[in-house]
Amino acid sequence: MSTPAPSAGDLCLVVGYDGSDSACRALDAAARLLHGRTGRIEVVYIAHLSSLEIFSAGALGEVEESFDEVERELRAEAGKHFRGIEEHCRFARRQGPIAEELIMVAAAARDAYASVVIVVGSSSHAAHRLVGSVAVNLARHSPVPLIIVP
Repeated sequence: MSTPAPSAGDLCLVVGYDGSDSACRALDAAARLLHGRTGRIEVVYIAHLSSLEIFSAGALGEVEESFDEVERELRAEAGKHFRGIEEHCRFARRQGPIAEELIMVAAAARDAYASVVIVVGSSSHAAHRLVGSVAVNLARHSPVPLIIVP
């Protein structure tokens, strides 16, 4: 038997989403966490420019068009995870360092929600273990609770 989780006011779940398997797991976890509660899921795609793209005006225009296309695809994919709760989900695109942008979204939501939690997927890529992942960076700097989905 399953009992609904107690509500302690509106809950805002901020989910970083890039279409990866780990991001999909984070979306699914957020949907389960919101079940039986009032609140919203803020799905955030963060477009990240390399230093080369930042300094090239020609490349910047092409990259922006690419980001627009990726955003449309990710918005449609994310929507598949929220069938039945679409009215409680919002998709946004931001640009900048991923962890910093997720923290800014969460900090802005603290005024409107009783509880704010960032939800991200973990990655097992070797490079992330060497230079750090978004989840590791968030674990060190997040001003709100963080859930890292394996």
